[in-house]
Amino acid sequence: MSSLDHTRLNRIANWMQRYVDERKYAGSSVLIRQHGQDVYFHASGQRNIEEDLPFDRDTLVRIYSMTKPVTSVAVMMLAEQGAFHLDAPVTEFIPAFTDMQALVPGAEHIDQTEPSPAPTLHQLMTHTSGLSYPFNPGVLAAAMEQDDILFKPDQGSLAIMADKVATYPLAFKPGCQWEYSVATDILGRVVEVVSGQPLGEFFDREILAPLGMTQTGFQVPKGAGDRFASLYTPLAGDAMALNSAATGGETLRLVDDYHGSPFATADMHSGGGGLISCLDDYMRFAEMLRLGGATPEGHLLSPSTVDFMTRNHLTGDIASLGPKSFAEQPMEGVGFGLGGAVVLDPARMRTPGSVGDFSWGGMASTFFWIDPVTHMSVVFFTQLSPSSSYPSRSELKALVHGALI
Repeated sequence: MSSLDHTRLNRIANWMQRYVDERKYAGSSVLIRQHGQDVYFHASGQRNIEEDLPFDRDTLVRIYSMTKPVTSVAVMMLAEQGAFHLDAPVTEFIPAFTDMQALVPGAEHIDQTEPSPAPTLHQLMTHTSGLSYPFNPGVLAAAMEQDDILFKPDQGSLAIMADKVATYPLAFKPGCQWEYSVATDILGRVVEVVSGQPLGEFFDREILAPLGMTQTGFQVPKGAGDRFASLYTPLAGDAMALNSAATGGETLRLVDDYHGSPFATADMHSGGGGLISCLDDYMRFAEMLRLGGATPEGHLLSPSTVDFMTRNHLTGDIASLGPKSFAEQPMEGVGFGLGGAVVLDPARMRTPGSVGDFSWGGMASTFFWIDPVTHMSVVFFTQLSPSSSYPSRSELKALVHGALI
């Protein structure tokens, strides 16, 4: 049975401090549990450079796409209740997706389309739906970027934005390729339609409260004050505009802080990227997955359903399914389950890991993984966008696996 050597684990603190000293990250925190017990915690640097506030264990961060696994759990909770099957077309819940079009192969303009089936719930969950993100390459992404289709915290109604997404053609016919997308936001709207509740309310009642995640939600918690970390970017322009990314002289340019942040009054419940959380809260969620859906109050999901979610649902690895899009993980040697990546071959992904580990990250460089082989969960928080700026996730995995003896 593998255990973690604490002398080797202390290398993580040096690595985190180096990122701070080199002005790559303002600050960060990490929490590791093995067999359900905390085995390592460390925080380094600042959550707010301008006010010299430390990055602490209770620091609140934008987890962005680490919201996606939470939404995927919500979908599977409804599936377990017989509310739908995963091959159901999204049109059964959002009629605006009727009469879909898809871009023809090689399209150079947004109007070069052909009729297409609407994506299914399963295709939405696995990012094979044909939807896209504004920061991806391609014709559809460019049109979305022009119209600012990103489900930001201040962009209003989830229902209205989901209907607007349906007015665009798909990047490809569903099932043909893998492309990271707003699909999980559309799934969030499906949860609202089926449950009859706003997504935030469903999360609160069905997932966050049972797990004791009292500091997690679509808005900064009341009374949090300056615990909400500032967001930084090394880019000279928009921290999310990867297609026109240009670096400036400042590696930690302030993008958003607790003074007037849109997350303080968020009206958009983005199932793809809207949650605020803290380290211990998200560890509760990660451990629930590692333990097969178990919570202190019972099971959110059955162990069978969690096993189903954390298997590879693609025909191969992500890299085998078409042109590259932005992704929060490597694509070679990595498959995709329902809401997160699944390691198929650590050698092909060129990062130490266990076959079957399940993970995902967020645009502000946050990351988590659960490892069924070593009985371990790891959550890493920082606040720098975009997450492609530095190879911190691969480096952290190497550090953690280097401590296993």
